[in-house]
Amino acid sequence: MKMVWILALFGLVWGGVSQAGPVSYSVDGQAFEGFYLGSNKQAPLVLLVHDWDGLTDYEVKRAEMLAALGYSVFAVDLFGAGVRPTEMEERKRLTGALYQDRPRMRTLLMAALTEAGRLGGRLDNVVALGYCFGGAAVLELARSGADLKGVVSVHGGLATPPGQDYKQTKASLLIQHGSADQAVSLTEFATLIGELEAAGVTHEATSYSGAPHAFSVFGGANYRADADGKSWQRFTAFLGEVSKG
Repeated sequence: MKMVWILALFGLVWGGVSQAGPVSYSVDGQAFEGFYLGSNKQAPLVLLVHDWDGLTDYEVKRAEMLAALGYSVFAVDLFGAGVRPTEMEERKRLTGALYQDRPRMRTLLMAALTEAGRLGGRLDNVVALGYCFGGAAVLELARSGADLKGVVSVHGGLATPPGQDYKQTKASLLIQHGSADQAVSLTEFATLIGELEAAGVTHEATSYSGAPHAFSVFGGANYRADADGKSWQRFTAFLGEVSKG
């Protein structure tokens, strides 16, 4: 993965990007390593949150795709520097710890936003994007009342924790879900829509026919090019709509 980051760094620097590459930062004494691509000081910022396997080549690739469209991107690390789990039990342990400690999840997300701002990202024009576990994380950020233009969950966890709601949400939401997802049910999808409607949150929710969980993960067993293409097209259009100005 380090080699991919190095290649991304050289390719994007020569392409005119002002900053690019791995970024070390700390939160409450713990070391983290994100990935930043900065096109210019005026570009809208995308805060990108990883799946349950941590910040990997997948998020770097998505960051590159967004940078090519003119956005600044900070790919967040929620697990810690060097922590990129490959075993399912370790993935469950790491995500479970954050699901059980929502204040910690929010602290890590807000710290990543602060770091993105230090690097030159526009904190007044941010869209948060998350995949799978990251999709659940960005919804947590939305419920916190963070000052965001948009929040996008792609095949993410959709259940609202007990005692939480969307009354403080400031962002517009885009929810992208596979109708054949066996990890997150259509009932949860419908329930979330109802919660957003009740809270008066501007939202758009789409289910992609036949798409399973993790339908956007390149090379994965569940990858569906048709659903991925449609979701990316709508996401980039939504990004342009909410980040104007």
